[in-house]
Amino acid sequence: MGSVTTKKHANGLEYVDIDTPLCTARIFMQGAQIDRFQPKGKKPLLWVSSADDYQPGSGIRGGVPICWPWFGMNDNPDWPQHGFARTSLWTLESVQMRSDVAELKFALQITEENRAYWPHDTRVEVLFTLADTLTVSLTNTNLGDQAVSLTQALHTYFPINDIHQLRASGFAGAQYIEFGEGPYQQDGDEVTFDRETDRVYTRLGQNQQLHTPDGTIEISRENSESAVLWNPWIDKSQRLSRFNSDDYLSMVCLEAANVLEDKVTLLPNESHTLTTKIGWKA
Repeated sequence: MGSVTTKKHANGLEYVDIDTPLCTARIFMQGAQIDRFQPKGKKPLLWVSSADDYQPGSGIRGGVPICWPWFGMNDNPDWPQHGFARTSLWTLESVQMRSDVAELKFALQITEENRAYWPHDTRVEVLFTLADTLTVSLTNTNLGDQAVSLTQALHTYFPINDIHQLRASGFAGAQYIEFGEGPYQQDGDEVTFDRETDRVYTRLGQNQQLHTPDGTIEISRENSESAVLWNPWIDKSQRLSRFNSDDYLSMVCLEAANVLEDKVTLLPNESHTLTTKIGWKA
């Protein structure tokens, strides 16, 4: 059946270690952030910088950081980039094994300190479904009596072996904003990389692929018409924290999102679930 065990990192962060007949994985309580997922007999599907030292209070540079309840910079420049969920402690609420599939649900307890950023009465949960694929589902429920709007992303870092050989496909018909300019219409179905890329896509189809030297990673989204495609390239890599100067060669982010015109607005008692699913193409 498999095992699910709570452990502690050498730097103090608690995490859950998962080992099933289909995969191995690791999820930290801080940020409910999964940093390892590897189907049995296949290569890992998540990337983490070797420069990250897993310090409490800092989001891990890799895996799947949860950006919530805003993506990017807030209108208030003193507030944390990408929200506070990725550095907050979440609670492991349930663990279920269904045949060889593990399901782990975490909930975010919003502290009084964080209510300064988010005074709304909401419930936030994330469900990880671990099989030979990884599914992450982030659910928001409005428990208050007023409408609530938010932006969010599942900021997934993928291992791609060599950025020069990467082809990302599934972008036909979409539009994007890059470096604050646009929107531009996507030219063709594929994206290749020879410079810094920081595109916020909208009107994007539900399925994309990353064609790497190690195989093709298939990525799908639900309740999302937006996604972020990011590689910092050479200059920005030297300015990023917890990131080696040559890390840009081996990673790319393709993030399921609800941003820009795709932001989430919840009426009282309404729920919304953002889902991403990733796996190696058979």
